[in-house]
Amino acid sequence: MGRPLRIIFPGAHYHITARGNEKKDIFKSRWDRERFLSYLESSNSRYGARIHAYCLMNNHYHLLLETPEGNLPEIIRHINGAYTNYFNKKHQRVGHLLQGRYKAILIEADEYLMELTRYIHLNPVRAGKVGKPDEHPWSSYRDYIGERSIPSWLSTSQVLGKFSAPSSYKRFVEHMLDKEYQSPLQATVSSTLLGSEPFIREVMAIHIDGRRVERDIPAIRALSKSRIIETIMHQVQGAIEDPRLSQKVAIYLAHRYSGAKLKELEKHFGKKESAISQTSRRLVMAMSRDAALQKVVARLEEDLKKSWV
Repeated sequence: MGRPLRIIFPGAHYHITARGNEKKDIFKSRWDRERFLSYLESSNSRYGARIHAYCLMNNHYHLLLETPEGNLPEIIRHINGAYTNYFNKKHQRVGHLLQGRYKAILIEADEYLMELTRYIHLNPVRAGKVGKPDEHPWSSYRDYIGERSIPSWLSTSQVLGKFSAPSSYKRFVEHMLDKEYQSPLQATVSSTLLGSEPFIREVMAIHIDGRRVERDIPAIRALSKSRIIETIMHQVQGAIEDPRLSQKVAIYLAHRYSGAKLKELEKHFGKKESAISQTSRRLVMAMSRDAALQKVVARLEEDLKKSWV
């Protein structure tokens, strides 16, 4: 398994998941779950972690946390390490409790924090464990809707501040109970970033572009391709007013210069792989007959090459 990309800075928000080794249960009793919550509390007091939401399932957990001090590895090492030590001793076992490395998705809080709390709180319902989220006691949902006193280590104000009352938040979450709910995590880029295009570009510029020595990390390679494609699309749209021609030129340039596979281009442009190849070939033919178009595309190529230096 390739190394995961960790983008770490003060004030970052993350969606964290970790699963039991071989998909086995990591919580066997109420006492296990209470002990895990005690490590969330100590991660707050020792490392300054702000826990915005959580959900403990049988063989995995979800956390939505913020790192004011930019110390994600220390926080998760404390939570996972301390809990593993407890669990192994309690249940007389040895070895790894959790499967591989934890998954950390950096999120744009303004865009996704509220929606991700809903996603986390609906997790037991989607898994068929309960009919309503408040029937699952091992999540932060009851704290959010006023059915429990909010513990000092749980930060609910950033989300609840967007609602007139806890009952409004409850309606927001339970509105999706009888509807097909698409996970917001499906919009994650390269299993690493969840946010708007400006957010992703900013993170790339500040935290990714300088990491030349770590290009072997798959997520960095994928993010680099995504950024090149976005740059191409932006520059082409600024140069060509006709939206249909603009897309054709963007597909041609991305196909030629981004290094992305057809499957990756399919996701960006919403066209099938065969259509991507066909569009690229047809643009070459169109340029051979249209000197003005050829000139525009050549100028875009030069501008793009300069922007990558």
